[in-house]
Amino acid sequence: MFSLVNKHIPKNAKNDFLSGLTVALALVPEAVAFALVAHVHPLVGLYAAFMVGMITSVLGGRPGMISGATGALAVVMVALVVEHGVDYLFAAVVLMGLLQIAFGLFKLGKFIRLVPHPVFLGFVNGLAMVIFLAQLGHFKTTEGTWINNDALMIMAGLIALTMSIIHFLPKLTTAIPSTLVAIIAGSAIAIAFNLDTKTVGDMASISGSLPDFAIPNIPFTLETLYIILPYSVILALIGLIESLLTLNLVDELTETTGKPNKESVAQGIANTVTGFFGGMGGCAMVGQSIINIKSGGRGRLSGFVAGAFLLSFILLFSQYIEQIPIAVLVGVMFIVVIGTFEWCSFRLISRVPIADSFVGISVAVITVFTDLAIAVIVGVLMSAIVFAWQHAKQIYAKKSIDEQSGIKTYQVNGALFFANTHNFQQLFTPKDDPKNVFVDFENSQVMDHSAIQAIDKLADRYKKSGKTLHLIHLSAECKLLLKTARGLVEVNVLEDPKYHVADDKLA
Repeated sequence: MFSLVNKHIPKNAKNDFLSGLTVALALVPEAVAFALVAHVHPLVGLYAAFMVGMITSVLGGRPGMISGATGALAVVMVALVVEHGVDYLFAAVVLMGLLQIAFGLFKLGKFIRLVPHPVFLGFVNGLAMVIFLAQLGHFKTTEGTWINNDALMIMAGLIALTMSIIHFLPKLTTAIPSTLVAIIAGSAIAIAFNLDTKTVGDMASISGSLPDFAIPNIPFTLETLYIILPYSVILALIGLIESLLTLNLVDELTETTGKPNKESVAQGIANTVTGFFGGMGGCAMVGQSIINIKSGGRGRLSGFVAGAFLLSFILLFSQYIEQIPIAVLVGVMFIVVIGTFEWCSFRLISRVPIADSFVGISVAVITVFTDLAIAVIVGVLMSAIVFAWQHAKQIYAKKSIDEQSGIKTYQVNGALFFANTHNFQQLFTPKDDPKNVFVDFENSQVMDHSAIQAIDKLADRYKKSGKTLHLIHLSAECKLLLKTARGLVEVNVLEDPKYHVADDKLA
Protein backbone atom coordinates (compact mmCIF):
# COMPACT_ATOMS: atom_id res chain seq x y z
CA MET A 1 0.00 0.00 0.00
CA PHE A 2 2.75 2.46 0.99
CA SER A 3 4.67 1.69 -2.19
CA LEU A 4 1.62 2.66 -4.24
CA VAL A 5 1.33 5.98 -2.40
CA ASN A 6 5.02 6.69 -2.92
CA LYS A 7 4.67 5.99 -6.63
CA HIS A 8 1.81 8.43 -7.04
CA ILE A 9 3.15 11.36 -5.02
CA PRO A 10 6.13 12.13 -7.34
CA LYS A 11 3.92 11.79 -10.40
CA ASN A 12 1.34 14.23 -9.06
CA ALA A 13 4.05 16.61 -7.90
CA LYS A 14 5.66 16.51 -11.33
CA ASN A 15 2.35 17.19 -13.07
CA ASP A 16 1.56 20.05 -10.69
CA PHE A 17 5.04 21.51 -11.16
CA LEU A 18 4.98 21.39 -14.96
CA SER A 19 1.39 22.59 -15.23
CA GLY A 20 2.25 25.44 -12.85
CA LEU A 21 5.07 26.50 -15.16
CA THR A 22 2.72 26.33 -18.14
CA VAL A 23 0.14 28.45 -16.39
CA ALA A 24 2.77 31.01 -15.34
CA LEU A 25 3.90 31.48 -18.97
CA ALA A 26 0.30 32.01 -20.09
CA LEU A 27 -0.40 34.36 -17.18
CA VAL A 28 2.20 36.95 -18.18
CA PRO A 29 0.52 38.60 -21.19
CA GLU A 30 -2.91 38.45 -19.56
CA ALA A 31 -1.71 40.14 -16.37
CA VAL A 32 0.05 42.83 -18.41
CA ALA A 33 -2.99 43.35 -20.64
CA PHE A 34 -5.41 43.63 -17.73
CA ALA A 35 -3.11 46.11 -15.99
CA LEU A 36 -3.10 48.27 -19.10
CA VAL A 37 -6.89 48.04 -19.27
CA ALA A 38 -7.07 49.33 -15.67
CA HIS A 39 -4.62 52.15 -16.54
CA VAL A 40 -1.97 50.96 -14.06
CA HIS A 41 1.66 49.89 -14.48
CA PRO A 42 2.08 46.31 -15.82
CA LEU A 43 3.88 45.30 -12.63
CA VAL A 44 0.70 46.11 -10.67
CA GLY A 45 -1.04 43.37 -12.64
CA LEU A 46 1.87 40.94 -12.34
CA TYR A 47 2.15 41.50 -8.58
CA ALA A 48 -1.56 40.74 -8.22
CA ALA A 49 -1.25 37.64 -10.40
CA PHE A 50 1.51 36.00 -8.37
CA MET A 51 0.25 37.06 -4.92
CA VAL A 52 -3.40 36.16 -5.43
CA GLY A 53 -2.39 32.93 -7.17
CA MET A 54 -0.05 31.78 -4.41
CA ILE A 55 -2.26 32.74 -1.47
CA THR A 56 -5.44 31.18 -2.84
CA SER A 57 -3.58 28.00 -3.84
CA VAL A 58 -2.50 27.54 -0.21
CA LEU A 59 -5.62 28.73 1.62
CA GLY A 60 -8.38 28.19 -0.95
CA GLY A 61 -11.16 25.64 -1.04
CA ARG A 62 -10.49 24.36 -4.56
CA PRO A 63 -7.11 22.71 -5.26
CA GLY A 64 -6.11 23.02 -8.89
CA MET A 65 -7.97 26.30 -9.48
CA ILE A 66 -5.85 29.25 -10.64
CA SER A 67 -6.45 32.83 -9.53
CA GLY A 68 -4.91 36.08 -10.66
CA ALA A 69 -5.61 39.50 -12.16
CA THR A 70 -8.69 39.34 -14.41
CA GLY A 71 -10.29 41.46 -17.09
CA ALA A 72 -13.69 41.36 -15.39
CA LEU A 73 -12.22 43.30 -12.46
CA ALA A 74 -9.99 45.53 -14.60
CA VAL A 75 -12.89 47.08 -16.52
CA VAL A 76 -14.47 48.17 -13.21
CA MET A 77 -11.21 49.54 -11.82
CA VAL A 78 -10.40 51.85 -14.70
CA ALA A 79 -12.91 54.56 -13.72
CA LEU A 80 -11.60 54.69 -10.14
CA VAL A 81 -7.98 54.93 -11.29
CA VAL A 82 -8.69 57.63 -13.87
CA GLU A 83 -10.73 59.79 -11.47
CA HIS A 84 -8.84 59.35 -8.19
CA GLY A 85 -5.51 57.62 -8.78
CA VAL A 86 -3.92 54.24 -8.14
CA ASP A 87 -3.76 54.59 -4.33
CA TYR A 88 -7.56 54.69 -4.21
CA LEU A 89 -7.52 51.46 -6.22
CA PHE A 90 -5.27 49.78 -3.66
CA ALA A 91 -7.59 50.91 -0.86
CA ALA A 92 -10.62 49.62 -2.76
CA VAL A 93 -8.90 46.24 -3.24
CA VAL A 94 -8.19 46.00 0.51
CA LEU A 95 -11.84 46.75 1.31
CA MET A 96 -12.93 44.33 -1.42
CA GLY A 97 -10.90 41.61 0.30
CA LEU A 98 -12.43 42.34 3.70
CA LEU A 99 -15.93 42.08 2.20
CA GLN A 100 -15.06 38.73 0.65
CA ILE A 101 -13.68 37.45 3.96
CA ALA A 102 -16.95 38.44 5.66
CA PHE A 103 -18.89 36.70 2.88
CA GLY A 104 -17.04 33.47 3.54
CA LEU A 105 -17.13 33.69 7.35
CA PHE A 106 -20.91 34.14 7.25
CA LYS A 107 -21.03 31.01 5.05
CA LEU A 108 -22.81 32.74 2.18
CA GLY A 109 -20.96 30.69 -0.42
CA LYS A 110 -23.85 28.21 -0.35
CA PHE A 111 -25.92 30.70 -2.33
CA ILE A 112 -23.92 29.83 -5.43
CA ARG A 113 -26.23 26.80 -5.55
CA LEU A 114 -29.02 29.21 -6.54
CA VAL A 115 -27.36 29.66 -9.93
CA PRO A 116 -29.37 27.47 -12.34
CA HIS A 117 -27.63 25.33 -14.94
CA PRO A 118 -28.75 27.49 -17.92
CA VAL A 119 -27.09 30.48 -16.19
CA PHE A 120 -23.95 28.41 -15.61
CA LEU A 121 -23.87 27.41 -19.28
CA GLY A 122 -24.33 31.04 -20.28
CA PHE A 123 -21.52 32.06 -17.92
CA VAL A 124 -19.12 29.49 -19.42
CA ASN A 125 -20.05 30.31 -23.02
CA GLY A 126 -19.92 34.06 -22.38
CA LEU A 127 -16.47 33.82 -20.84
CA ALA A 128 -15.27 31.70 -23.76
CA MET A 129 -16.39 34.45 -26.13
CA VAL A 130 -14.79 37.12 -23.94
CA ILE A 131 -11.48 35.21 -23.97
CA PHE A 132 -11.71 34.84 -27.76
CA LEU A 133 -12.50 38.50 -28.36
CA ALA A 134 -9.65 39.53 -26.06
CA GLN A 135 -7.19 37.69 -28.30
CA LEU A 136 -8.27 39.66 -31.37
CA GLY A 137 -6.58 42.74 -29.95
CA HIS A 138 -3.22 41.04 -30.53
CA PHE A 139 -3.90 41.11 -34.27
CA LYS A 140 -3.73 44.91 -34.22
CA THR A 141 -0.79 47.31 -34.22
CA THR A 142 -0.16 49.88 -31.48
CA GLU A 143 -2.02 52.40 -33.67
CA GLY A 144 -5.12 50.21 -33.60
CA THR A 145 -4.95 49.03 -37.23
CA TRP A 146 -4.95 45.37 -38.26
CA ILE A 147 -1.51 43.85 -38.88
CA ASN A 148 -0.34 43.44 -42.52
CA ASN A 149 -0.27 40.26 -44.57
CA ASP A 150 3.28 39.08 -43.77
CA ALA A 151 2.89 39.59 -40.02
CA LEU A 152 -0.55 37.99 -40.17
CA MET A 153 0.81 34.91 -41.96
CA ILE A 154 3.61 34.48 -39.39
CA MET A 155 1.19 34.90 -36.54
CA ALA A 156 -1.33 32.49 -38.07
CA GLY A 157 1.42 29.92 -38.62
CA LEU A 158 2.60 30.08 -35.01
CA ILE A 159 -0.98 29.89 -33.75
CA ALA A 160 -1.68 26.83 -35.94
CA LEU A 161 1.56 25.16 -34.80
CA THR A 162 0.76 25.81 -31.14
CA MET A 163 -2.79 24.50 -31.41
CA SER A 164 -1.63 21.40 -33.35
CA ILE A 165 0.97 20.49 -30.72
CA ILE A 166 -1.51 20.95 -27.87
CA HIS A 167 -4.10 18.81 -29.67
CA PHE A 168 -1.97 15.98 -31.08
CA LEU A 169 0.93 15.57 -28.61
CA PRO A 170 -1.23 13.94 -25.88
CA LYS A 171 -2.00 11.17 -28.37
CA LEU A 172 1.73 10.33 -28.35
CA THR A 173 2.74 11.07 -24.76
CA THR A 174 1.42 12.74 -21.64
CA ALA A 175 4.77 12.82 -19.82
CA ILE A 176 5.04 16.60 -20.36
CA PRO A 177 2.08 18.99 -20.66
CA SER A 178 1.41 19.60 -24.35
CA THR A 179 0.75 23.28 -23.69
CA LEU A 180 4.24 23.72 -22.20
CA VAL A 181 5.81 21.92 -25.16
CA ALA A 182 3.84 24.13 -27.56
CA ILE A 183 5.01 27.33 -25.87
CA ILE A 184 8.66 26.22 -25.86
CA ALA A 185 8.56 24.93 -29.45
CA GLY A 186 6.82 28.01 -30.83
CA SER A 187 9.21 30.34 -29.00
CA ALA A 188 12.26 28.36 -30.17
CA ILE A 189 11.17 28.51 -33.82
CA ALA A 190 10.45 32.24 -33.63
CA ILE A 191 13.86 32.94 -32.08
CA ALA A 192 15.81 30.54 -34.32
CA PHE A 193 14.37 31.94 -37.54
CA ASN A 194 14.27 35.51 -36.22
CA LEU A 195 10.61 35.82 -37.12
CA ASP A 196 9.21 39.34 -37.15
CA THR A 197 6.30 38.87 -34.78
CA LYS A 198 4.99 40.59 -31.66
CA THR A 199 6.43 39.30 -28.37
CA VAL A 200 5.59 39.69 -24.69
CA GLY A 201 8.29 42.34 -24.43
CA ASP A 202 6.52 44.43 -27.08
CA MET A 203 3.55 44.79 -24.72
CA ALA A 204 5.60 45.99 -21.75
CA SER A 205 8.69 45.14 -19.74
CA ILE A 206 7.98 42.67 -16.95
CA SER A 207 11.26 43.26 -15.13
CA GLY A 208 10.91 44.47 -11.56
CA SER A 209 11.69 43.94 -7.89
CA LEU A 210 9.82 42.50 -4.93
CA PRO A 211 6.69 44.48 -4.03
CA ASP A 212 6.92 46.70 -0.95
CA PHE A 213 4.36 46.87 1.85
CA ALA A 214 2.62 50.24 1.91
CA ILE A 215 -0.59 51.62 3.35
CA PRO A 216 -2.50 53.34 0.52
CA ASN A 217 -1.70 57.06 0.49
CA ILE A 218 -5.26 58.35 0.85
CA PRO A 219 -7.09 60.49 3.42
CA PHE A 220 -8.86 58.24 5.94
CA THR A 221 -12.20 60.05 5.91
CA LEU A 222 -15.84 59.20 5.32
CA GLU A 223 -15.61 60.92 1.96
CA THR A 224 -12.89 58.47 0.91
CA LEU A 225 -15.05 55.57 2.08
CA TYR A 226 -17.96 56.89 0.00
CA ILE A 227 -15.66 56.93 -3.03
CA ILE A 228 -14.18 53.44 -2.73
CA LEU A 229 -17.10 51.53 -1.16
CA PRO A 230 -19.24 51.21 -4.34
CA TYR A 231 -16.23 49.98 -6.29
CA SER A 232 -15.24 47.56 -3.53
CA VAL A 233 -18.74 46.06 -3.38
CA ILE A 234 -18.89 45.57 -7.15
CA LEU A 235 -15.37 44.15 -7.28
CA ALA A 236 -16.12 41.79 -4.39
CA LEU A 237 -19.29 40.54 -6.08
CA ILE A 238 -17.65 40.05 -9.46
CA GLY A 239 -14.66 38.33 -7.87
CA LEU A 240 -16.80 35.97 -5.80
CA ILE A 241 -19.22 35.13 -8.60
CA GLU A 242 -16.43 34.37 -11.07
CA SER A 243 -14.45 32.44 -8.45
CA LEU A 244 -17.34 30.31 -7.21
CA LEU A 245 -18.64 29.56 -10.70
CA THR A 246 -15.11 28.63 -11.77
CA LEU A 247 -14.95 26.41 -8.67
CA ASN A 248 -18.09 24.63 -9.87
CA LEU A 249 -16.56 24.21 -13.33
CA VAL A 250 -13.36 22.71 -11.91
CA ASP A 251 -15.51 20.45 -9.71
CA GLU A 252 -17.15 19.10 -12.88
CA LEU A 253 -13.85 18.67 -14.71
CA THR A 254 -12.18 16.82 -11.83
CA GLU A 255 -15.30 15.11 -10.44
CA THR A 256 -14.43 16.37 -6.96
CA THR A 257 -16.04 18.89 -4.62
CA GLY A 258 -14.60 22.25 -3.58
CA LYS A 259 -15.45 24.39 -0.56
CA PRO A 260 -17.09 27.71 -1.57
CA ASN A 261 -16.90 29.40 1.83
CA LYS A 262 -13.25 28.51 2.32
CA GLU A 263 -12.49 29.78 -1.17
CA SER A 264 -14.33 33.04 -0.46
CA VAL A 265 -12.20 33.66 2.63
CA ALA A 266 -9.02 32.80 0.72
CA GLN A 267 -9.93 35.19 -2.10
CA GLY A 268 -10.56 37.89 0.49
CA ILE A 269 -7.25 37.34 2.28
CA ALA A 270 -5.41 37.35 -1.05
CA ASN A 271 -6.99 40.63 -2.15
CA THR A 272 -6.43 42.31 1.21
CA VAL A 273 -2.74 41.38 1.14
CA THR A 274 -2.43 42.37 -2.52
CA GLY A 275 -3.87 45.82 -1.86
CA PHE A 276 -1.19 46.48 0.76
CA PHE A 277 1.57 45.33 -1.59
CA GLY A 278 0.64 47.36 -4.66
CA GLY A 279 -1.40 44.82 -6.60
CA MET A 280 -4.66 45.33 -8.47
CA GLY A 281 -6.45 42.38 -6.87
CA GLY A 282 -7.91 39.39 -8.65
CA CYS A 283 -10.08 36.31 -8.58
CA ALA A 284 -10.29 32.83 -10.09
CA MET A 285 -9.52 32.59 -13.82
CA VAL A 286 -11.51 30.20 -15.98
CA GLY A 287 -8.98 30.04 -18.82
CA GLN A 288 -5.92 29.48 -16.64
CA SER A 289 -7.75 26.96 -14.47
CA ILE A 290 -8.66 24.93 -17.54
CA ILE A 291 -5.04 25.11 -18.79
CA ASN A 292 -3.94 23.82 -15.39
CA ILE A 293 -6.45 20.97 -15.29
CA LYS A 294 -5.77 19.94 -18.91
CA SER A 295 -2.02 20.01 -18.19
CA GLY A 296 -2.43 17.60 -15.28
CA GLY A 297 -2.47 20.08 -12.39
CA ARG A 298 -4.73 18.87 -9.60
CA GLY A 299 -3.18 19.90 -6.30
CA ARG A 300 -2.38 23.12 -4.47
CA LEU A 301 1.21 22.86 -5.66
CA SER A 302 0.25 23.80 -9.22
CA GLY A 303 -1.15 27.22 -8.25
CA PHE A 304 1.71 27.89 -5.86
CA VAL A 305 4.31 26.96 -8.48
CA ALA A 306 2.58 29.20 -11.04
CA GLY A 307 2.83 32.15 -8.66
CA ALA A 308 6.43 31.34 -7.76
CA PHE A 309 7.47 31.10 -11.42
CA LEU A 310 5.68 34.35 -12.17
CA LEU A 311 7.68 36.04 -9.41
CA SER A 312 10.90 34.54 -10.78
CA PHE A 313 10.04 35.92 -14.23
CA ILE A 314 9.75 39.41 -12.72
CA LEU A 315 12.95 39.17 -10.70
CA LEU A 316 15.29 36.97 -12.78
CA PHE A 317 14.09 35.82 -16.17
CA SER A 318 12.22 38.77 -17.66
CA GLN A 319 14.59 39.04 -20.66
CA TYR A 320 13.79 35.47 -21.68
CA ILE A 321 10.05 35.57 -21.04
CA GLU A 322 9.78 38.80 -23.04
CA GLN A 323 10.96 36.88 -26.13
CA ILE A 324 7.92 34.56 -26.13
CA PRO A 325 5.78 35.31 -29.21
CA ILE A 326 2.29 36.57 -28.45
CA ALA A 327 1.02 34.32 -31.25
CA VAL A 328 2.02 31.23 -29.27
CA LEU A 329 0.06 32.38 -26.24
CA VAL A 330 -2.88 33.34 -28.45
CA GLY A 331 -2.86 29.76 -29.76
CA VAL A 332 -2.97 28.47 -26.19
CA MET A 333 -5.96 30.71 -25.40
CA PHE A 334 -7.76 29.61 -28.58
CA ILE A 335 -7.48 26.03 -27.33
CA VAL A 336 -8.87 27.22 -24.00
CA VAL A 337 -11.80 28.84 -25.83
CA ILE A 338 -12.55 25.60 -27.68
CA GLY A 339 -12.37 23.62 -24.44
CA THR A 340 -14.36 26.13 -22.41
CA PHE A 341 -17.30 26.68 -24.75
CA GLU A 342 -20.10 24.19 -24.14
CA TRP A 343 -20.73 23.07 -27.72
CA CYS A 344 -23.56 20.85 -26.52
CA SER A 345 -25.52 24.07 -25.95
CA PHE A 346 -26.48 24.10 -29.63
CA ARG A 347 -27.99 20.61 -29.36
CA LEU A 348 -29.80 21.52 -26.15
CA ILE A 349 -31.65 24.45 -27.72
CA SER A 350 -34.29 22.16 -29.23
CA ARG A 351 -34.36 19.77 -26.28
CA VAL A 352 -34.80 22.02 -23.25
CA PRO A 353 -37.59 24.51 -22.50
CA ILE A 354 -37.45 27.69 -24.58
CA ALA A 355 -37.17 29.77 -21.41
CA ASP A 356 -33.99 27.92 -20.33
CA SER A 357 -32.41 28.39 -23.76
CA PHE A 358 -33.30 32.08 -23.69
CA VAL A 359 -31.75 32.50 -20.22
CA GLY A 360 -28.52 30.77 -21.27
CA ILE A 361 -28.15 32.84 -24.44
CA SER A 362 -28.99 36.06 -22.57
CA VAL A 363 -26.35 35.43 -19.90
CA ALA A 364 -23.70 34.73 -22.56
CA VAL A 365 -24.54 37.92 -24.48
CA ILE A 366 -24.69 40.08 -21.33
CA THR A 367 -21.33 38.67 -20.21
CA VAL A 368 -19.77 39.80 -23.48
CA PHE A 369 -21.26 43.30 -23.53
CA THR A 370 -21.35 44.23 -19.83
CA ASP A 371 -19.71 42.24 -17.04
CA LEU A 372 -19.97 38.88 -15.36
CA ALA A 373 -21.75 39.97 -12.17
CA ILE A 374 -24.56 41.71 -14.05
CA ALA A 375 -24.93 38.74 -16.40
CA VAL A 376 -25.21 36.16 -13.62
CA ILE A 377 -27.53 38.29 -11.47
CA VAL A 378 -29.81 38.97 -14.46
CA GLY A 379 -29.74 35.27 -15.36
CA VAL A 380 -30.72 34.20 -11.84
CA LEU A 381 -33.54 36.77 -11.77
CA MET A 382 -34.82 35.62 -15.15
CA SER A 383 -34.73 31.99 -14.02
CA ALA A 384 -36.54 32.89 -10.80
CA ILE A 385 -39.26 34.73 -12.71
CA VAL A 386 -39.69 31.78 -15.09
CA PHE A 387 -39.83 29.35 -12.16
CA ALA A 388 -42.38 31.46 -10.30
CA TRP A 389 -44.54 31.88 -13.40
CA GLN A 390 -44.54 28.16 -14.19
CA HIS A 391 -45.33 27.10 -10.61
CA ALA A 392 -47.96 29.79 -10.21
CA LYS A 393 -50.13 27.87 -12.67
CA GLN A 394 -49.81 24.59 -10.78
CA ILE A 395 -52.19 25.34 -7.92
CA TYR A 396 -55.68 23.83 -8.07
CA ALA A 397 -58.40 22.51 -5.77
CA LYS A 398 -60.44 19.32 -5.78
CA LYS A 399 -64.03 20.04 -4.72
CA SER A 400 -66.42 17.64 -3.01
CA ILE A 401 -69.77 17.95 -1.18
CA ASP A 402 -71.00 15.63 1.55
CA GLU A 403 -74.61 14.83 0.59
CA GLN A 404 -75.71 14.16 4.18
CA SER A 405 -74.21 17.17 5.96
CA GLY A 406 -74.06 19.50 2.94
CA ILE A 407 -70.47 20.46 3.81
CA LYS A 408 -68.29 21.46 0.87
CA THR A 409 -64.56 20.66 0.93
CA TYR A 410 -61.80 22.24 -1.12
CA GLN A 411 -58.62 20.15 -1.17
CA VAL A 412 -55.89 22.54 -2.25
CA ASN A 413 -52.99 21.10 -4.27
CA GLY A 414 -49.73 22.89 -5.03
CA ALA A 415 -47.57 25.45 -3.27
CA LEU A 416 -49.22 28.75 -2.36
CA PHE A 417 -46.91 31.76 -2.73
CA PHE A 418 -46.83 35.35 -3.98
CA ALA A 419 -47.11 34.51 -7.69
CA ASN A 420 -50.36 32.52 -7.50
CA THR A 421 -52.37 34.22 -4.78
CA HIS A 422 -54.73 35.63 -7.46
CA ASN A 423 -55.25 32.16 -8.95
CA PHE A 424 -55.85 30.83 -5.42
CA GLN A 425 -58.69 33.29 -4.84
CA GLN A 426 -60.35 32.27 -8.10
CA LEU A 427 -60.60 28.65 -6.93
CA PHE A 428 -63.32 29.60 -4.45
CA THR A 429 -66.92 30.79 -4.89
CA PRO A 430 -68.16 32.01 -1.48
CA LYS A 431 -71.51 33.26 -2.81
CA ASP A 432 -72.40 29.86 -4.31
CA ASP A 433 -71.01 27.70 -1.49
CA PRO A 434 -73.07 26.16 1.34
CA LYS A 435 -73.04 27.41 4.94
CA ASN A 436 -70.09 25.24 6.01
CA VAL A 437 -66.93 25.06 3.93
CA PHE A 438 -63.68 23.22 4.68
CA VAL A 439 -60.37 24.14 3.02
CA ASP A 440 -57.85 21.31 3.33
CA PHE A 441 -54.15 22.26 2.95
CA GLU A 442 -52.79 18.72 3.40
CA ASN A 443 -51.47 18.61 -0.18
CA SER A 444 -50.40 22.23 -0.24
CA GLN A 445 -47.70 24.31 1.42
CA VAL A 446 -48.00 27.93 2.45
CA MET A 447 -44.69 29.48 1.32
CA ASP A 448 -44.60 33.16 2.23
CA HIS A 449 -46.34 36.20 3.72
CA SER A 450 -48.32 36.80 0.52
CA ALA A 451 -49.83 33.32 0.91
CA ILE A 452 -50.81 34.09 4.52
CA GLN A 453 -52.48 37.30 3.37
CA ALA A 454 -54.33 35.36 0.66
CA ILE A 455 -55.75 32.96 3.27
CA ASP A 456 -56.81 35.88 5.44
CA LYS A 457 -58.47 37.51 2.44
CA LEU A 458 -60.31 34.28 1.67
CA ALA A 459 -61.57 34.11 5.24
CA ASP A 460 -62.81 37.69 4.95
CA ARG A 461 -64.66 36.84 1.71
CA TYR A 462 -66.54 33.97 3.39
CA LYS A 463 -67.24 36.07 6.46
CA LYS A 464 -68.86 38.79 4.33
CA SER A 465 -70.99 36.11 2.64
CA GLY A 466 -72.20 34.86 5.99
CA LYS A 467 -70.56 31.47 5.60
CA THR A 468 -68.52 29.44 8.10
CA LEU A 469 -65.00 28.60 6.91
CA HIS A 470 -62.84 25.83 8.40
CA LEU A 471 -59.09 25.65 7.61
CA ILE A 472 -57.44 22.30 8.25
CA HIS A 473 -53.91 20.93 7.99
CA LEU A 474 -52.12 24.27 8.32
CA SER A 475 -48.71 24.45 10.03
CA ALA A 476 -48.33 26.03 13.48
CA GLU A 477 -46.40 28.93 12.00
CA CYS A 478 -49.21 29.63 9.52
CA LYS A 479 -51.70 29.76 12.39
CA LEU A 480 -49.49 32.21 14.25
CA LEU A 481 -49.18 34.56 11.28
CA LEU A 482 -52.85 34.57 10.34
CA LYS A 483 -55.01 37.49 11.49
CA THR A 484 -58.59 37.30 10.19
CA ALA A 485 -58.55 33.51 9.71
CA ARG A 486 -56.73 32.55 12.92
CA GLY A 487 -59.95 31.63 14.75
CA LEU A 488 -61.13 29.52 11.82
CA VAL A 489 -58.27 27.00 11.94
CA GLU A 490 -59.15 23.46 12.94
CA VAL A 491 -56.25 22.13 15.03
CA ASN A 492 -55.12 18.52 14.65
CA VAL A 493 -51.87 17.94 16.52
CA LEU A 494 -51.19 14.59 14.87
CA GLU A 495 -51.89 15.60 11.27
CA ASP A 496 -50.95 19.29 11.00
CA PRO A 497 -47.68 19.70 9.09
CA LYS A 498 -44.53 21.40 10.42
CA TYR A 499 -42.67 23.80 8.13
CA HIS A 500 -41.50 27.41 8.17
CA VAL A 501 -43.00 30.26 6.20
CA ALA A 502 -40.70 32.79 4.52
CA ASP A 503 -42.02 35.76 6.47
CA ASP A 504 -40.03 38.69 7.81
CA LYS A 505 -42.15 38.81 10.97
CA LEU A 506 -40.38 35.73 12.29
CA ALA A 507 -36.98 36.43 10.80
